[in-house]
Amino acid sequence: NNWAKGHYTEGAELVDNVLDVVRKEAEGCDCLQGFQLTHSLGGGTGSGMGTLLISKIREEYPDRIMASFSVVPSPKVSDTVVEPYNATLSVHQLVENTDETYCIDNEALYDICFRTLKLTNPTYGDLNHLVSVTMSGVTTCLRFPGQLNADLRKLAVNMVPFPRLHFFMPGFAPLSAKGAQAYRASTVAELTQQMFDAKNMMAACDPRHGRYLTVAAMFRGRMSMREVDDQMMSVQNKNSSYFVEWIPNNVETAVCGIPPRGLKMAATFVGNSTAIQELFKRISEQFTAMFRRKAFLHWYTGEGMDEMEFTEAESNMNDLISEYQQYQEATADDMGDLDAEGGE
Repeated sequence: NNWAKGHYTEGAELVDNVLDVVRKEAEGCDCLQGFQLTHSLGGGTGSGMGTLLISKIREEYPDRIMASFSVVPSPKVSDTVVEPYNATLSVHQLVENTDETYCIDNEALYDICFRTLKLTNPTYGDLNHLVSVTMSGVTTCLRFPGQLNADLRKLAVNMVPFPRLHFFMPGFAPLSAKGAQAYRASTVAELTQQMFDAKNMMAACDPRHGRYLTVAAMFRGRMSMREVDDQMMSVQNKNSSYFVEWIPNNVETAVCGIPPRGLKMAATFVGNSTAIQELFKRISEQFTAMFRRKAFLHWYTGEGMDEMEFTEAESNMNDLISEYQQYQEATADDMGDLDAEGGE
């Protein structure tokens, strides 16, 4: 679980073999949309080698969309002592090299399992299932014909107002306990209500502590387009304080007529909320606490890393946090001043 090993030494030896496989797959595509990478940011391989792979693919396919599903270290559940280092070094890479990053958090997934699905001891299989329904929802429109299509690129265009701020909170509806399926969300209104619920977020951040810059919702199943539009408008009108007013219609909707197996209708939620800064703040505080004492640093410098890289990653992460904060506080009147300052 050493980022430097994954990014510079051991991972670097393997990455060319991986790229060969990727190249073969890409050459077999008629219309390559982009790449999805799933990795964790706490360990060494997913974080170090994962970000190396992203930057290599980026070099080779600069005009394709790069999406990552990144499992971020949880507030309470920690596997590795050096998680804050690995995660900070990774975010430093993701800010520059991905178009969309879905932040997933094991703790938030456990919470959904306990609270909503009423599972007493959830397995990794249960957690993976939650992530997989979200991933499947994001790519639905690529795989099935629909009335209102979205794809990775449209999603990126609609979701990312400023290139660095592309860290999303995913969610899914309906989620309900096994026995309670009879009562679960079966109307567009219920789906919409559930998918905006803080308990449904798969990242351990509370959207009520920030404001949405943008939101995308992918609905699946037989439903009227009109109803979907009405519900989305009503959510924005009722909770207008939670949406920034300087992006007028900041909710994008897609509808696909084919529901997931076993459901009549479902919705996938992707939110670009300034509340995601909570997640980065947590990691940053833990990072600083260790880095101030230079704890565990020798494992990284021993693999050829420089302390400067840590300092840069730390300040990049803190910049990201303050950018989110700045846009959270910005009003429509301020936005002109921001552009005048040299366009963030």
